[in-house]
Amino acid sequence: MLTPRLLLFAVLALAGGAQAMSIRELRTLEANEKDGKAYANYYLVGVMEGMREASDADQRAGLKPHFCVNGRKFEPAMARSLYQTELTRNADNYEADMPVQLVLAAALRNSYRCSP
Repeated sequence: MLTPRLLLFAVLALAGGAQAMSIRELRTLEANEKDGKAYANYYLVGVMEGMREASDADQRAGLKPHFCVNGRKFEPAMARSLYQTELTRNADNYEADMPVQLVLAAALRNSYRCSP
């Protein structure tokens, strides 16, 4: 029987093996899969929501958040446009092997700046 502690350990062990998707992998997914564009959008939404949770957790812990929403519009449907806008504006800064999270993190920092 799985105890809560054993279950937590199993989940953490499985999560540790996951790797971030690169820009190239995201583009390949979009181009080669039947529903690739939808899968890529789901991935971007997940990354965006995960970053929001991490930033909120940092703020609750008394640390400086990575970005500040401050009541502004922040919806899952915005993930794709935030990602694409950042890639377009700063194309020279990104290589295909860099993680999607890096692009989206910069997009969120630039779009949702914290007040000094």
